Amino acid sequence: MTLGPVPSRAEVADPFVTETEGRRGGRLVVALRSEPKTLNPVTALDIASREVIGLTTAPLVRINGRTHDTEPALARSWKISEDGRRYTLKLRPGLRFSDGQPLDADDVVFSFRAYLDPANGSPQRDLLILGETPIAVHRVDAHTVTLDLAQPYAAAERLFDGIAILPRHRLAAAQDGGGLARAWGLDSAPSTIAGLGPFRFKSHVPGQRLVLERNPHYWKVDGAGTALPYLDEIVFLFVASEDAQAIRFQAGETDVVSRLSAENFAVLSRDQEARGFRLHDLGPGLAYSFLFFNLNDVEDLGVVARRQAWFGQTGFRQAASLALDREGMVRLAYRGHARPLGSHVSPGNRRWVNEALPPPERSIPRARERLAEGGFSWRGDGTLVDARGEAVEFSVVTSAGNASRLKMATILQDDLRQLGARVHLVPLEQRALIDRILRTHDYEASVLALAAGDADPNPELNVWLSSGSTHLWHPGQTEPATPWEAEIDRLMRLQMSTLDHAERKRLYDRVQALVAEHLPLIPLVSPHVLVGAKVGLSNFNPTILRSPTLWNADELSWSPGSAPATP
Repeated sequence: MTLGPVPSRAEVADPFVTETEGRRGGRLVVALRSEPKTLNPVTALDIASREVIGLTTAPLVRINGRTHDTEPALARSWKISEDGRRYTLKLRPGLRFSDGQPLDADDVVFSFRAYLDPANGSPQRDLLILGETPIAVHRVDAHTVTLDLAQPYAAAERLFDGIAILPRHRLAAAQDGGGLARAWGLDSAPSTIAGLGPFRFKSHVPGQRLVLERNPHYWKVDGAGTALPYLDEIVFLFVASEDAQAIRFQAGETDVVSRLSAENFAVLSRDQEARGFRLHDLGPGLAYSFLFFNLNDVEDLGVVARRQAWFGQTGFRQAASLALDREGMVRLAYRGHARPLGSHVSPGNRRWVNEALPPPERSIPRARERLAEGGFSWRGDGTLVDARGEAVEFSVVTSAGNASRLKMATILQDDLRQLGARVHLVPLEQRALIDRILRTHDYEASVLALAAGDADPNPELNVWLSSGSTHLWHPGQTEPATPWEAEIDRLMRLQMSTLDHAERKRLYDRVQALVAEHLPLIPLVSPHVLVGAKVGLSNFNPTILRSPTLWNADELSWSPGSAPATP
């Protein structure tokens, strides 16, 4: 299977055997930034919960973190109808949940019913509704299911990666009684929870740790016939800050670390030989940071509404983009561990980035030309004023807890001062920041970042469709506010149902070009994915996708003589 063309209509299959080999035994100690809120895959929203759940459950089809392609998981094979609307999946024979009970097609049907039930409030529900019609799942026989889509969906099998298959024998009563959304809390007895992942829930000490143990019924084996996973346990320690996580890793109290800041990466780099760990810069990930202006209908917020006369001008946004020193942001805010952007798609997303859109070359003279074309001028002291003579002055809100982004916003403030604009930085706690942007719209401009969980464009439909809830500059429009937004709507919907990859790429390249021209989001930089692991951890193959260090936890193994952490 590839991310490129839709798979051939021939059946896709693979063996149970992985290519890796390792040694059984040992534990891996990992720090989590926060304590998981649930072990329920249907309702989990927070990153910590999803990190743990990803190791205790399994989907029908998964996205390989190494190749970014889809590959068989619980489904050993699948066929796609000629019109792209029916998927027929064959389950692997002999699969068992971690409590020893067998998996069959009824569990798959039950799982999709649970995710689609609005009473459960699953974040995956919207992804399973195409053209306002839910995906229909039917049992053919004990090991075969069909999934019928209301319309062709180019990345349908990538959706399945986010749908953990549930044990009907454990959860049917809760679903029928309306209580499934409350099932599998952290206080649940381990014996009541069952999954199909490489590990299963063992214990939880509130405020301190959560422990997973090897699933004895896991279906993968390595080339030598050894059952996976190799590790006996994974221990998650709850460590509240990124700085504290780096200190724990430096001291040898944890075995892997991910999502390091550039500052901590630099500090740890000095100790890696002496302390027996190795750091990895994976290059730009899927995250991208950007500046954007408030283009909502906010007549009741008088100052913001007046300043929208500037923000709404494409030339004003283009001038702001031309004034920004992206190379300086990379150098000063990220110590070189980032890449300047010309598109909202990171260069780390190799198959979808529009390479015809390089980062714009910084030019204050060209920026001033754009402003002059829009009726702006300058006072004798260099202050930028609009056609009414009002000085250009506005605030930029950003996250107080992200040091690199604050530095980037400070550089941006200075860059725009060189155009004569007066910019005020307003650092906010993350929850207050998101509330202003998505609910009250009480802001003027913002520096923010988004990170997709997958390389495919479709997870970002909510950003680029004008009706999307995270269409940040003007979310939830009843109809597109501008012709170019209407064109982006059309292109995003068309690529979603286009089955030929080359044509999808052409359509999405055009979306990127429209964004680069009209700049509703002004792309800044894409931070590199920075991770580390102890020397001696075999099969460590980090990825820029979600769960950078643990996506292949079933293959991780300790080499003889290595010294894993002891929590």
